[in-house]
Amino acid sequence: MQYTVRGIPAALDKAMRQRARARGKSLNELAIEALAEGIGLHEALRERRDLSDIVGTWRKDAAVEAALAAQDEIDEHLWK
Repeated sequence: MQYTVRGIPAALDKAMRQRARARGKSLNELAIEALAEGIGLHEALRERRDLSDIVGTWRKDAAVEAALAAQDEIDEHLWK
């Protein structure tokens, strides 16, 4: 769907362009997000990733397990 919006106030144009630039988005992307948020649909448009392709793929590795265990050790001399 395509819309044409006329009569955008200069202050709104400036703010939207600055925000789009700061977020690394196009003005169009930002406008769609702002419209969706304004009418309460921002959650419906949130991009989500289905992680089902990686579920159950973890494989135990001795080196990884050792590195994780080392992170749980307390350095007593740092806590005195």
